[in-house]
Amino acid sequence: MKKIICLIILFLNFNFSHSYSNNLLYEKIDLFGEVLEKIKKDYVDDVNQSEMMDSAINGVLQSLDPYSAYMSPELFKEMQTDTRGEFGGLGIEIGMESGVVKVIAPIDDTPASEAGIKAGDYIVKIGNDQVQGKSLMEAVKLMRGPVGTSVELTIRRKNVKKSLKFKIIRQIIEIKSVSSEILGKKKNLGYIKLKSFNENSDKQFLDTIKLFEKNSKVEGYILDLRNNPGGLLTQAINITDFFLDDGEIVSTKGRKASETRRFFARKGDEIKGKPIIVLINNGSASASEIFAGALKDHKRAIILGESSYGKGSVQSIIPLRNGGGIRLTISKYYLPSGDSISEVGVTPDIVVEETGDDFKINSKNDNQLNYALKLFNS
Repeated sequence: MKKIICLIILFLNFNFSHSYSNNLLYEKIDLFGEVLEKIKKDYVDDVNQSEMMDSAINGVLQSLDPYSAYMSPELFKEMQTDTRGEFGGLGIEIGMESGVVKVIAPIDDTPASEAGIKAGDYIVKIGNDQVQGKSLMEAVKLMRGPVGTSVELTIRRKNVKKSLKFKIIRQIIEIKSVSSEILGKKKNLGYIKLKSFNENSDKQFLDTIKLFEKNSKVEGYILDLRNNPGGLLTQAINITDFFLDDGEIVSTKGRKASETRRFFARKGDEIKGKPIIVLINNGSASASEIFAGALKDHKRAIILGESSYGKGSVQSIIPLRNGGGIRLTISKYYLPSGDSISEVGVTPDIVVEETGDDFKINSKNDNQLNYALKLFNS
């Protein structure tokens, strides 16, 4: 118990030393120790004190924001996921909202999107496990498994009374960031679907633009960031820079000087001022919001669709001495206007909500894309 209290003192000192006076801080530590003793002595069942402490640490982190979390050594080892465009699982980006796991976005052309999972869905059960009370990382762990095996997700969806069940087969997910085609009847329009911001996205994106500019006599662009959960900040900056001649793209602000930075566009608009419509929805998050927000603030593009997710923060994975780690928010994004994206997102210039049960991105039933095409052809 003394060892546990010692760890708690160190942990609380780190998180709360700026919020409480020393006297009150140590009173809280004493109170925590008293609670632990009462649990050990009087609780109806024997408890695993190590697991209980993991939950306590995670509770402190999750009280900060939906994206900070603790990973035990076992979980930390399993969660070593790279950002190079390939990983195992369902193809779903999730976050926490009021202690519940929420779908930020299903990634296009993955098992999750093909099964019918939608941005904004709440995951209430994974297999037979209730999600309520579990950490974000624990939920991710439950969804992972050997390739070819299946997992059933029980979903609650806005405006749907009954829970929905989806059986999804796990696969190795290879994200090809960019897909494209020429659309339009009266005009040649370059349609580019950007699915994520991984380390190869800017090269794929620029190569696509160059081909369109050289071979297709494109008169305008529709850039589709719907259900794009984000990715690397550097990629968001590089891709946004394609379309701006100058000015700020984004800034980050944190407690450390090293986390407070401003990023500016270099001279040269790759498409020489041609008109752009950017499509977003509530599955557009993080890097997608930086891209859409910067083009909106500079009046370089019309933003069309639904308000974006509102994930305007940067997380860092910090290893711990016990072999575990924490995912900790270290800074926040700010648009050129100075507005924060966090919990607000980017509001489109033209609001067009997804309609119809048979809605599917880039299909004849895609009313948002159809509206964008109508704007160009009118």
